[in-house]
Amino acid sequence: MDIQKIIVVSPMIEELKAYIEHENLDKEIRYVTEDMLTEKELDWADAFCGFQIKKAADYSKVKWVHSLGAGVDGFLYNQNWNENVLLTRTVCSFGQRIGEYCLSYILRDSQNHQAFASQQEEKVWKEKTPVLLSEKTAVIYGTGEIGTKVAEILSGFGMKVYGISLSGKQKPGFEKVIAVDASFSILKEADYVINTLPLTDKTANLFNKELFNQTSNIGLINVGRGGSVVEEDLIRAVEKEQVRFAVLDVFQEEPLPASHPFWEHPEITVTPHISAVTTAKEAVDCFVTTLDKVEKEQYLANEVDVQKGY
Repeated sequence: MDIQKIIVVSPMIEELKAYIEHENLDKEIRYVTEDMLTEKELDWADAFCGFQIKKAADYSKVKWVHSLGAGVDGFLYNQNWNENVLLTRTVCSFGQRIGEYCLSYILRDSQNHQAFASQQEEKVWKEKTPVLLSEKTAVIYGTGEIGTKVAEILSGFGMKVYGISLSGKQKPGFEKVIAVDASFSILKEADYVINTLPLTDKTANLFNKELFNQTSNIGLINVGRGGSVVEEDLIRAVEKEQVRFAVLDVFQEEPLPASHPFWEHPEITVTPHISAVTTAKEAVDCFVTTLDKVEKEQYLANEVDVQKGY
């Protein structure tokens, strides 16, 4: 594929520009913010590099779209995609970052951080023995690159880790992988449930009342997509002690509105979509490597199956 004209759209264009210019690419490149982007740029470009923008954009005008994020639901979910347009995504340290994010909140729970912080405020000396992670079980929804890395990190501490995927295909690093349609059978064993799934027609609203009815006293961590969780059902599940606590990094609406009940709920932790931040350096490294392979028509491990949505 011949790529000569590239448009880069991002709020961090100055950082991206500095790293890209260091690569000395023999290409015409325009750097714009979302509010500067017009259809004229898309008419001009061979390739689009950036996050999915909020306003309407006709990506069918270019040959190749490269997402600066790991997720591509912003391009595909409830969208009509021209299959003649190549779609790739950024692959970098997301798995490690998300794995450490999940581990931090699991350790906060098992080591009783919040309980001891409360006792310190009240000047109460009361022993409570931390629980070893080797005594705990995690169920991870999503056995792709990110889910597998999370499983590797948690397994390294002796946790029993089950995987849930759309296919149920067995993968190394998991005690067992179960298809989504049969996942209820394993949820009763879970101490922690972690969502790393992309947002597709099959994963939208997956974490709903029916699923939570199968759980008891779990810790829920969502680092996948907010659209996979029915928020009202989650709040009810916490009230019914089906979910003991929830750590949420992604939401149906972002930024999360100030009026949303998640902000003030004592058993829900809100973080601003930071579990897998794309750094400018990592983004450019992946983009440049992908560009080279696109032009040489080599195999792309980060090519998106637009039918599957990931």
